[in-house]
Amino acid sequence: MFRTPASMILALLVVAVTGASAHATTTTEWDWPVAIPHPIIRPYIAPETAYSAGHRGIDIGAGTTTEVRAPSAGVVHFAGVVVDRPVLSLRHPGGLITSYEPVTTTLARGDSVKQGEVIGELQPGHCSVACIHFGVRLDGEYVSPLNYLGAIPRAILLPTRKP
Repeated sequence: MFRTPASMILALLVVAVTGASAHATTTTEWDWPVAIPHPIIRPYIAPETAYSAGHRGIDIGAGTTTEVRAPSAGVVHFAGVVVDRPVLSLRHPGGLITSYEPVTTTLARGDSVKQGEVIGELQPGHCSVACIHFGVRLDGEYVSPLNYLGAIPRAILLPTRKP
């Protein structure tokens, strides 16, 4: 049980920003889809329910980079336009699908890609500056991409009182 309202608020913020889930972490580190620097312009915000508002991915500043690279080996799951934006999705081992937008590509469904391989070209229009929206789904549920990019340190729970 939480001892103070502040510790409860902190715990809720960690879950909201990281999309904490018992199965949403990995030991394999992926590459970032754009070259450094790659500042996070808008973080992942887990929705309360599958239909609630949230931000189901992260927006990464791309600077002058237009090349988008595969963070991990995979197979093209989807390449096309959704509503008015070019989208590319890759299927990775372990029930993972990554999505990138706005990204154009010459790849087609079923094409294999290697980690670090150029998979597409970033297009303008998602943010006020050049950025890519990068989403990750694990077994159909959105999780924070930071879980796979090595940007979230493993949590260590400490006792709140002496035995």
